[in-house]
Amino acid sequence: MNTTAPDREPIRIYVPEGSLGVGIFPEEIDYALARNPQAIALDAGSTDSGAAYLATGKSKNDRGSVKKDLGLIMGAQQRAGIPVLIGTSGQAGGDLNVNWTLDIVLEIARERGYAPKIALLYSEQEPKLIKQKLANGKISNLPPLGDLDEATIDRCLHIVALMGPEPYFTALEAGADIIIGGRASDPAVIAAFALWKGAPAGPSWHAGKIAECGCQATTANTGQRGVFLEIGDSWFEVEPVDPQFKATVESISGHLLYENKNPWLLTEPGGQLDTTESEYVQVTDSKVRVTGSKWIPKPYTMKLEGASGDLFQTIMIVGIADPDVLAEPEVFHEMMLTTLTQRAISATGLSADQFDISLRMYGYNGVSGMAPPPGSVPLEIGMMCVITAETQELASHIAKACNPYFFHMPLRLGMELPSYGWPFTPGDIDRGRVFQFLLNHVVSVDDPLELVRIQILDDLEEREAAHA
Repeated sequence: MNTTAPDREPIRIYVPEGSLGVGIFPEEIDYALARNPQAIALDAGSTDSGAAYLATGKSKNDRGSVKKDLGLIMGAQQRAGIPVLIGTSGQAGGDLNVNWTLDIVLEIARERGYAPKIALLYSEQEPKLIKQKLANGKISNLPPLGDLDEATIDRCLHIVALMGPEPYFTALEAGADIIIGGRASDPAVIAAFALWKGAPAGPSWHAGKIAECGCQATTANTGQRGVFLEIGDSWFEVEPVDPQFKATVESISGHLLYENKNPWLLTEPGGQLDTTESEYVQVTDSKVRVTGSKWIPKPYTMKLEGASGDLFQTIMIVGIADPDVLAEPEVFHEMMLTTLTQRAISATGLSADQFDISLRMYGYNGVSGMAPPPGSVPLEIGMMCVITAETQELASHIAKACNPYFFHMPLRLGMELPSYGWPFTPGDIDRGRVFQFLLNHVVSVDDPLELVRIQILDDLEEREAAHA
């Protein structure tokens, strides 16, 4: 890692957007480059949208949007001659996601005549290695999941380990112009350049956390806008790139509440960010300075994420305006669930533990799952029945057997038979394979690079070979 004198100039980092592909405003590129950034860093994914993107190796964002943003970023890299650091490429950061992003970078480079030196950071794990770590007592669970077993590992289609900043150090040392990272901590990819240049860990990690979503922690309140960071010896400053927006003490300090169980402590690979003594000062109308952020070193761990795809679903949806049901939706929910479960058992001969039926009542508790305040009556309910089974044929069979009951069941037996509103026909919709996260665990490592494979593509021939 490079070191600098205590009185060095602050490190300047441009974060162009909250997630690669959400859209960059081109004029912000000019604003940012006028301030002489030393690096461009940004996140490209998360687990927010579920396990499908890791399981399938596909991006949530369309290729055209990602290419458009990468074109702007690569153009800025060429103009400024500074490195670009990307984390959690292709939405999930698996090997397929990294290679998908590489394919786009190479396409842009060929079209424009660029010849960047590219580093690839792969953090996908072989099941055999994860089993070995488990046997050696190196894996522990995170709530709410319990202890890991080999059967769960075998169910995962892909497993990734969240990188810290250290793999980016290696790529920067190699002189990479563009670093396409696999699954990484969101703050790590933004903090990496400053840490590599010798900036203190507390301000660097805190700045990375604030800028992980682009300009969301400012009055712009969106990841489509860029933010500019300056990191000094005991402080960092944050400011929107576009002068029409502002960073405020309230907006910056409040971001530690975002996706974090503790608003003062943030656990990351190799340590914990402690902001209990951080102070926030409005230095200009648009800029906030933060001091007092501390980094507490801890044993190095990497979070594991593993996605399965061994179950199948069929769904049915109806709209309900029946006043009897609307008056007692909880009673209706329980009766419907019992009726459908019994019907599935009688129609298939299966036991109740061989399939799953759940009901989501939108307009009542479909999002939260919690009962509304007593006495509240919904205007209407959209009810979705989700049937999950080991095969698509079985899920579809159960749905067809349950269809008449889901469409016509009254609040209580003996009442006049209602008909609910089907928005689609046929009423049963096969979803196909469904995906879920099975791993929420951490693995202890002796070396931050232990679970990361780094490939440096030095010349056009190497890049094209990787592309092929």
